[in-house]
Amino acid sequence: MADWEFISKATQFVAEEMGVALKKSAISPNIRERMDHSCAITNFEGVIVAQAEHIPVHLGSFRIGINNIMHWLKERKIILEDGEMLMTNDPYISGTHMNDVTLIAPVYIEDNIVAYVVNKAHIVDVGGPVFGSLNPNAKNLFQEGLIIPPVKLVKHNALDGELLAIILNNFKDPETALGDINAQVAANRTGTKRIGELFSRFGREVVYASWENLLENSRVLSIRAMSQWNEGTFTAVDYLEIGKEKVPLQVAIKISKGGITADFTGTSSEIEYPLNAVPGMTFAATSFAIRSALNIDIPTNEGFYSIINIIAPVGSLVNPNRPYPVSGGNVETTQRIADLVLHALSQCAEGIPSASSGTMFNVMIGGRRKNGKYWSYYETIGGGNGAGPGHKGYSGVHSNMTNTLNTPVEVAEKEYPLFYTSYTLRRGSGGKGKFNGGDGIIRSFRVLENSSFSLIADRFIISPYALNGGKKGKPSSVLIKHGSKKKKMGSKFTTELGPNDEVILMTPGGSGYGEIN
Repeated sequence: MADWEFISKATQFVAEEMGVALKKSAISPNIRERMDHSCAITNFEGVIVAQAEHIPVHLGSFRIGINNIMHWLKERKIILEDGEMLMTNDPYISGTHMNDVTLIAPVYIEDNIVAYVVNKAHIVDVGGPVFGSLNPNAKNLFQEGLIIPPVKLVKHNALDGELLAIILNNFKDPETALGDINAQVAANRTGTKRIGELFSRFGREVVYASWENLLENSRVLSIRAMSQWNEGTFTAVDYLEIGKEKVPLQVAIKISKGGITADFTGTSSEIEYPLNAVPGMTFAATSFAIRSALNIDIPTNEGFYSIINIIAPVGSLVNPNRPYPVSGGNVETTQRIADLVLHALSQCAEGIPSASSGTMFNVMIGGRRKNGKYWSYYETIGGGNGAGPGHKGYSGVHSNMTNTLNTPVEVAEKEYPLFYTSYTLRRGSGGKGKFNGGDGIIRSFRVLENSSFSLIADRFIISPYALNGGKKGKPSSVLIKHGSKKKKMGSKFTTELGPNDEVILMTPGGSGYGEIN
């Protein structure tokens, strides 16, 4: 193996090791069990050279978010010193939503910055009126939680106690948040140490040359893989749901020898509802779909990202003006963008499957404990994968823009006043076809104390699309039982629950592929 390949692999493993440090140090089940976090390495200019195989919606957004942070630092003539870390959760800078807290740290060799390490983790509650901070009724960014601009959280290798106090006093569960933030700091310390060791062992010139080779290799492999696709422009339309209203998204994918352009002209205008997607989200979902369709092993870095061009009109759902709300855009609109781009690519590339469940099915619950402190719980629920040419869809899995694990029932019951009444596959929910789509999930629980429950989900009135004559998977459904009364709910709402009220969540099945002979 050439030195550049060894150094490239080592750099990627540093990102993976950062993720291990974050997961093992975290307090919340959301990070500790579900692994709702991501890590990356950049060069001294903020260009991504390596990412761990973590959360797709985080990874693609790093490209936009880190570029925004670099611009923010340069504009203010700020240089991060050795032992400092910058923190932000501002979606219009970091590229996702406010729950995703970003920490970036420089790597110094002697007196020079040679690289940056960065991680992003979903903090369960970052303030605002709703437990879990994904507010289904938000009309602006200020109703989604505490906005943290880029600030130096770590100075001289120590947390800034005064700044941290301001932040934590706006979170409903500060103890859990503090544990998770400390885990993020630990992850970056792991990264700076390991990257520093890499430079010390091989020297600056060799590492930089290796990284350049890595980026060029990714770009060349991506172009070569894409050359198998038909050239031309391919379009698709899909929808998000607000009650019975359909919010349109549209894309035209142009395939040429030099790369790919995704034009979202025709997509809905920005809305006073938390489904707007900032450019980081739009790029993340688009690049994920393209990366998946390439169907070969390509290191995901700037070399791959450089072949993608996004046209997202300012003031649209996929490029909103500040301060339109975006919490649901990160989790639901990205899913629909991925569906949309894959649908368009199915017209020019082989192997694209029918649509998967198409929703992260975001569940937020919280309340006050007997000791007076608040608790806040967040999870996403998987569904069925779409079937494809030559294979059926997997059942009961997270798909596309999520990639998290589930929260074990035992963990949730141990840490929160919840009692699970079922956790099983939703048999028969996958669409039929020559190859059947995967089944969704039924997950239900009773709350044991007065609680607030919120849901941001989708695919309640529009099933995932099917390709080549397959049948569509069943749409989502949610029931809330209070005593003998049962109420069917919509896709996005907040409600109050009393002791022993039961919530029954049914996620969509993936769609089938091909006609049944």
